[in-house]
This record gives sequence, structure tokens and C-alpha cells, in this order.
Amino acid sequence: MPRLTIRHEGKETSLAFEGSPLLSTVLSGQGLAVAQPCGGRGRCGKCGVDLVGEVSPPNEMEQKAGKRLACQAVLLGDSKVSLPDTRPMAQIQMEGAVHTGSLKPLPGRYGAAVDLGTTTIALRLFDLRSGALLSSAGEGNPQAQVAGDVMGRIGAALDGGLEKLQQLVLSAIESCLEKACQQAGLAAADVETLVIAGNTTMLYLLTGRPPHSLAKAPFHADTLFGEWAEVLGRKAYLPPCMNAFVGADITCAVLASGLTRKEETALLCDVGTNGEIALWQNGTLCVASTAAGPAFEGAGIVMGSASLPGAVDSVWVEDKALKAHVIGDATAASICGSGLIDAVAALLDLELVDETGAMDEPSLIIQGAVRLFRQDIRSVQLAKAAIAAGIDTLLNHAGLSPEQVDAFYLAGGFGSHLDLDSAARIGLMPGALTRKARVIGNASLDGASLLLLNQDTLDQARALAAASRHVALGGNPRFNEAFMEQMLFPETD
Repeated sequence: MPRLTIRHEGKETSLAFEGSPLLSTVLSGQGLAVAQPCGGRGRCGKCGVDLVGEVSPPNEMEQKAGKRLACQAVLLGDSKVSLPDTRPMAQIQMEGAVHTGSLKPLPGRYGAAVDLGTTTIALRLFDLRSGALLSSAGEGNPQAQVAGDVMGRIGAALDGGLEKLQQLVLSAIESCLEKACQQAGLAAADVETLVIAGNTTMLYLLTGRPPHSLAKAPFHADTLFGEWAEVLGRKAYLPPCMNAFVGADITCAVLASGLTRKEETALLCDVGTNGEIALWQNGTLCVASTAAGPAFEGAGIVMGSASLPGAVDSVWVEDKALKAHVIGDATAASICGSGLIDAVAALLDLELVDETGAMDEPSLIIQGAVRLFRQDIRSVQLAKAAIAAGIDTLLNHAGLSPEQVDAFYLAGGFGSHLDLDSAARIGLMPGALTRKARVIGNASLDGASLLLLNQDTLDQARALAAASRHVALGGNPRFNEAFMEQMLFPETD
């Protein structure tokens, strides 16, 4: 029987396999799955490995990527694969200001609040008697091994992968919990209560609920949660979602921001794989969601990555040349979302990229070996157009211009690292908004923490979700028109 030798994080193991399986299938069976944001279709190039031995010849997608792809390479006999070191963790936004007011916690001695994001998972561990934050932990969402966005995961779930997706995320939450407990000197068994916020699809997959109703029009969620469940043998409260597209993460973010307790007209935007937007005006909360895709998380970018050591996270122009900062002061090896937006803004200022996204060279050096390619610029255009058009459509629905918004709340870990001038320069959001922006960090996790520490906020969250009005963007003529307009980069004054 043929054998595959796997070298990973300094260790080497060997295992037998039958038939002619995909390399990704064998790795997944050993708990060593590599990231496949494109759902294993060979498009993103993120599952590149060093592979030798009796294997299929490189196909067209592998030739284009310039490397062997685990999702495409077929094992034909004895072979050896070296996997990239995945130990350096992404910078995940876990800390924030939690204002609980009076302490009226959910039952238990210890509890944890969890932000179950499409790309990352963040957890806070609390002493429920005192309300003290004991520790935090986080890691990437391993469901990215299957697909980078929610639609890809819905498709995978309906294609027989629901149990796998559920187990992946349960294992990740358990891992975060164990790390947080270790930091606090507790046993994981001491934690009795969880509050888990996430978008609607993430909560479906967490609970093993088949997402049939989320997969096709009219995209109706047959549950919006706001209920207790058992997760990892513990009582877990799953906050209410607003609809099929706007989940409990935004309910929690709105709750934590205090958006609806203000008299001002305010806009909240969580820029991520799913761009979710909430507008508070004259006592009405309108919400929308737009599929920005994972480009701002580094997926789909040729040399993109999460915020890891070696990733370019900031770029600027100095003496008519590009300058960059690299996380960990390491050798530049990739570029993360904040660096990507900075880089495009800088290239526009240097007139190396024009307003249509065109550039003369196939690629441009950003720092060291890190380059941006033409297809990267197009990925940025698609992602930023989705967010900008979503903001435009929601404001237009309310009869507002950006100048008429009194406060702009920028939520999410990505927003915490975003240079607002660069965001305005590429047209991700209007300058009239960025000038009044308030960065509020991981507001979803803040809201989940509030729910854990003050039972009175459960009713507030339910009321928020029930009163929200969804503005559909799919098939919306205004959104479609704005999207096409926002594909262009703004011209300089």
C-alpha cells in the first residue's frame, strides 16, 4: 500500500492510503487540512505545498499558481509533502471596552463570551460573580479550510459537509476556551455558561442546522436564534439574528455601541468577509449586508495573508517611493488587509494605478519579495465596491447623504487596524464618513460580553433584532448602479 510522508512543524509522520485520493482529502483526514478559501476549486492558491513523488502532473490551475495545490494534486503512489508552518497566530481583535452597567450575570461561576467570525474566533473568559475579565484567546476559523465565505460553506454543508463544518468550529471554540482557562489558572470544566455571537450562517453551522433556506431565494432563515442551546456540554446563549443576512454579531455590535440610545443619526459598519451595515435614524434601525468577500482578510490575494508575522500591514509614500511596515519586524513574506488598502492607496497617489484599476506592469513591488498583481487590484475593487455601494444604498433608502450622518462607528478587528485616509482614498467609504469615524473594535464580542454579564440586556437584544428593518441589496437597482460606479477608484482633487 502506498504511503504519504508528511513534514509539518518540524515533525515527520508517514501514513498509508488507498486508491488515488486528493492530497487535501488525506490531510483533512489527519486533522492537517490546509486553508482553501475558494472551497477547493483551485482558484485562490492558498493551499500551496511542497510535494514530490508519485503524484499527478500539475494541472492548468497549478501551473497558473506556480505551485502544487493540495486541493488539486492527486496521490498516485509513495509521495512526500511539506506543509507550511501555521503556528504564528493572526492578530485577532479580542480586547475592548465592555460597559456592563449593573452586574446581573447569567448563571454559573465562570463564563465565556465568543465572537464566532467567518475568518476568526475570539473569546473572553469572565468571573461571573465579580464581572472581572480573566483572560482572552483567539484563533482563525478552521472552516476556512473548506471555503472562505459563507456561501461557499453553505454549499459545502449541503454537499454532505455539515458535520465536518460543525466539528471544525466546535473544536476551535474548545481550543480557545482551553487556552483562556490555562492563562487564568482554571480548568475548562469550570466554565458553565457561554454566549456565542456570529452571523446567521455561522450559528446554523455551529448548531448543525442544515442551511437549505439560506441557499436560495427568498433566502429566509427558518430560525433567528435568540435561544439557549447546548454547546460543548455547556449552556450557551445564541443571541438573536436580525434576518438571514444580518446576524447576531451585528445585534451584539449595535447593543455594545449604544447606537439606538442616541438622538443622533448614526451609521455602524463592520468591514469583513460579510460587510454588515446598520443605520439609526429617528428611532428606526435599518440594516443591510453585502458580500465583500475575503480579500480584506488576505484570501484571494496572490501574496495575501492574515495579520501574521512577516505580513506587510502598513504602506505609505515617502520621497515619491513606497515604504512599508512588516509585522514582527520580520522579512516581508505577505500582505494583510490593512497593508493591502494602504498599498493600493499609495499606488494611486504615485499614479502607478489609475482610477480604472489599470497598471502598466503585471505586478509591482511593495516591500522585498512582496508584490501586488493586477488581479489583486481587481479583487480590491470588487470588495470595496460592495462595501461602498452597500453604504450608499442604505443611506439613499433613508434619504440621507454621508454629510448628514452625525456619527460613524467602525466595528470589527479589521476596522481597528484600518487607516481611514487610505480607506477614503480607494473609495471604500466616503471621506465625509471617515472624518467622523469612531473605531469601536470587536463590538460583536463586546455585545456578547454584555449579554453574559447583564441578563437585562437579553431583552434589549431581542427588541433590537425584532425592530430592525432589512434593506435587501440583491437585485436592488440602486445597489447595482452604485456597485458599478464604485468599481472605479476616486480621482484626486
